[in-house]
Amino acid sequence: MLQRKLAVVSTHPIQYYVPVFRALSRSQSFEMRVFYTWSQSADQKLLDPGFGATLQWDIPLLDGYAHQFVPNVAEERFGPETFRGIKNPSLIAEIEAWGADAVLVYGWCHQSHLQALRHFKGRIPVLFRGDSTLLDRQVWWRTAMRRVFLWWVYRHVDVALAVGSNSRDYFAWCGIPRSRIVIAPHSVDTIRFGDESGGTDARADAWRREFGIPADAVVFLFAGKFQRKKAPDLLLEAFTTLSGGSHLVFVGSGELDAQLRARSTARTDVHFLPFQNQSVMPVVYRVADAFVLPSRGPGETWGLALNEAMACGRTLIASSSVGGARDLIQPGENGWTFESNNRAALAGVLQAALDQGRGGLAKMGMIGRQRSAQWSTEESARCTAGAVVGCLTAD
Repeated sequence: MLQRKLAVVSTHPIQYYVPVFRALSRSQSFEMRVFYTWSQSADQKLLDPGFGATLQWDIPLLDGYAHQFVPNVAEERFGPETFRGIKNPSLIAEIEAWGADAVLVYGWCHQSHLQALRHFKGRIPVLFRGDSTLLDRQVWWRTAMRRVFLWWVYRHVDVALAVGSNSRDYFAWCGIPRSRIVIAPHSVDTIRFGDESGGTDARADAWRREFGIPADAVVFLFAGKFQRKKAPDLLLEAFTTLSGGSHLVFVGSGELDAQLRARSTARTDVHFLPFQNQSVMPVVYRVADAFVLPSRGPGETWGLALNEAMACGRTLIASSSVGGARDLIQPGENGWTFESNNRAALAGVLQAALDQGRGGLAKMGMIGRQRSAQWSTEESARCTAGAVVGCLTAD
């Protein structure tokens, strides 16, 4: 009997998805191939407006699984992040020529991806993966219009793969029966970030010494894009209310870079590092005792940096606008949450973390590290494969 085939539709190689693709490619139940729709990313050089730079990840993203780049003929002026920026006239034909028995589409907010959903519905099983939530509130009439449209979109989906609790609730709100929603957790490569060899701890300690951070000082970390929605400015304001005994490290770049540096000129307890590539991030997280994601939204559907920090054994602090906080943070056990865009609330949890001291935060971080196995590449691939097999056997 010929092995069944799963076609995966995704825009480009993404560091969070590729490990799952590699794990799925080892399945004994089906053969998998990824069809990348942003062919311009084949050289893995990506313009990231949030960082204000062209990036190229320093970990391999095209090894260990079958894939092909489908020509994208969209006009460059639209940009790959827009609906009209991904246009692949040959996508459906290439998937059919390969002989797919099921298709898994990552995101519908691109012209070709929505066309694939509509074309394959009723022909082969259609799975869909997305991380949207209901956290971003809108006026009632916009919400009503959005819901009508989304009910139509998700009529073309047989099984929805939710990345967590907020994502599951969103799919149900969009009209997908809960019996056809499977949680395939948002994941990172916990093995890489876990660093069982222990070499990253020494490097992180060396960085702390270079910064002049005392051995007993609690360090808070923000790593990401210096954008208003990520709220690094809110974190800086809240940090300056603390009585002392702590340091704050910013890692990244973006539109608020100059503003943050200007506000910190006279301080010796606030430090900056430029954007760091993927291979270095396990060290970056270990510089800190607590990782803070203070996003004010909109659009912080998950916050995978929380997964990375948790796998590194760091205590987590996140705002109520961060979609992943609901699943990843058990308040008082492995971190804290606070009301979005509330400086006093953020200052309160920063003080609570400071009161724990480095020893207390290390214990909380270890609780999180143990829980991170539930959000690993292997667990996400297992859940995804189970959903695929269920579709293929029911077909």
